[in-house]
Amino acid sequence: MPEQHYPEVRALGLFSGMTDENFFALMRGAYVQNFPPQIELISEGEPSDFLHVVLSGSVDLFSQWNGRDTSLATVRPISTFILAATIKNAPYLMSARTIEKSRIVLIPSQDVRAIFDVDGNFARAIVTELAQCYRSVIKSQKDLKLRTSLERLANYLLRQQKRAGGGAAFDLDFEKRRLASVLGMTPENLSRAFKGLLPYGVSVEGTRITINDQTDLERFAKPNPLIDDFST
Repeated sequence: MPEQHYPEVRALGLFSGMTDENFFALMRGAYVQNFPPQIELISEGEPSDFLHVVLSGSVDLFSQWNGRDTSLATVRPISTFILAATIKNAPYLMSARTIEKSRIVLIPSQDVRAIFDVDGNFARAIVTELAQCYRSVIKSQKDLKLRTSLERLANYLLRQQKRAGGGAAFDLDFEKRRLASVLGMTPENLSRAFKGLLPYGVSVEGTRITINDQTDLERFAKPNPLIDDFST
């Protein structure tokens, strides 16, 4: 991998505490690749040969079964996927495809496991990241099982508004069909949910969202950091 990318990877919490010797050893077998949109990077059930680090672009983590598929998460820069499969030397439980043109670092999983065994700071950072991923999964499950589709959409819009800077008007970060999948809805149910939020001051034009009554929407959505804050 070109050394020009080292600082980006090194800045990740996962790698920041490693010794220089172990970090450079890990990077020796890594390489960077540019992918166009809609390229499948990994397939569920395949061996976890690489740990992936997204430097630019975005990646959709998804799963398929019995003729159906669902989006499970979006990976944005700069972050890794799928760490658990790499550490366990187990098959991928999800597939991944690029949403847009993306630059991705591929680090051989066997090298990650080898450094895990000898670098205590790296091992602790991996445990911390896996714990964070576990907590995020629990929050997603709570969102899915405790809220109605209308409540899930309302809270998603509030989270997206915050990511976009907090303004009343902002854009969805992907198309509505994929949003429906992420929220556990059909596209038809998502369309009805958007209409259901009209009385709470939400207007929609394409992928442009405007929240005209912030207080009313928050009163309905009841955002909760134990569900909606994925940073803790």
